[in-house]
Amino acid sequence: MVVFRPFRGWKYNPDVVGNLAEVVCPPYDLITPEMQESLRQRNPYNVVHLEAGEGLDWTVPGGNLYRGATALFEDWLGQQVLQRDGEPCFYLLRHDFTFEGRRRSRIGITGCIGLEPYDSRQVFAHEYTEDPAVMDRVALMSACNTNFSPIMSLYRDSQGILAPTLQSIMDGPPVIDIESDEDQRLSLWIISERGAIEYIQSFFSDTPVFLADGHHRYEASLRFRELQRQDSQGGLAADDARNFVMMTLIEFDDPGLMVLPYHRTIHGLTEGQMDRVVERLRELFTSHTEGPQSPKWLVDTVEDLGQTLKVMAAIENGGSFSRIWQLKEPATGADWGPLAVSEAWILEEQVLKPVLGESLPNHVGYTHDHEAAAKQVATGESQMAFLLKPFPMGPFEDVVSQGQRLPRKSTFFYPKLPTGLVINQLDGVL
Repeated sequence: MVVFRPFRGWKYNPDVVGNLAEVVCPPYDLITPEMQESLRQRNPYNVVHLEAGEGLDWTVPGGNLYRGATALFEDWLGQQVLQRDGEPCFYLLRHDFTFEGRRRSRIGITGCIGLEPYDSRQVFAHEYTEDPAVMDRVALMSACNTNFSPIMSLYRDSQGILAPTLQSIMDGPPVIDIESDEDQRLSLWIISERGAIEYIQSFFSDTPVFLADGHHRYEASLRFRELQRQDSQGGLAADDARNFVMMTLIEFDDPGLMVLPYHRTIHGLTEGQMDRVVERLRELFTSHTEGPQSPKWLVDTVEDLGQTLKVMAAIENGGSFSRIWQLKEPATGADWGPLAVSEAWILEEQVLKPVLGESLPNHVGYTHDHEAAAKQVATGESQMAFLLKPFPMGPFEDVVSQGQRLPRKSTFFYPKLPTGLVINQLDGVL
């Protein structure tokens, strides 16, 4: 049973910070040093001062990295830079954005999900994590006892049970309504009415959730809770806030839920290794040489054909020609398993790994930008680029619900959830 609780969120006080659009930021793992400096200059109260702490090297254990964030957060609370809601609430976010000239809208419910190990089959993960990045987030939580950013997760509501309730809430005025620099609009409503809260909680009591973006933060929360249990002589009560993590839940079929593909580039292969990669491709795929097509044409073609076929595009020879590779029907091995729905898995496990072995991570790059992938080949930075279609949500749900993890960099959910609209302090009970 998933436990979904409202909480008393902290929100920025516009009387102190001014324009709220200037104080939100992307999730920490998208923040480059240049972006961090730009956000710091945008507003002295931008949440990046807390979320990114005093550095951005996620490969270094946290240690005292966030001691400044601790003092700053306490200072902001004392100066009423942030104000806390008087009663537990859910928060409803409508995220409007433009993608390729089309206006889209996505709805998410933010609350606190009870932490559960993956084997409970209540919270499903689809990515593997890296320990240094997890421990960095543990260090931040230990320093501030707070979730500054929500984890993005997905749920299934095939019958649209929640839709009327959510729409009735959005019929009223939002408490926050801002437009960011990236042509995105963020509208936030508070759900405080007891009947609506209980209805939402009841719905999620038998509805599993699927982590979309935030695996490191979820696993950091599990480790942080374990540390708190060890430090508490009597353990933690079931409704202790440290048994929960802030999460924004989005329905699988939300028309604004966008998953962009992650493409692969390969580099540093010897001539012999490149020959064996092409040989392996020919064993499993048929190829259609398309000439020097544009990257946009290639990804559109792959996405179109990929509705019924397993296909990918390759850009080769410095970008002088490209091919569409289509998996042969008998090629799928009987022992490939459920992950064979993914072209990324087939490429890495059945084409590249037999040639590169354990050195594969040293030769493969990832990008969700097809133009950038093509440019790498054109400049010689990469020897070949493979352009893939987005991972479809139907197979995503089927495979992940079996407890499978997808290949690294299989999904890029867009746009990312903003950090700083609502903050969850892990004190007291929920």
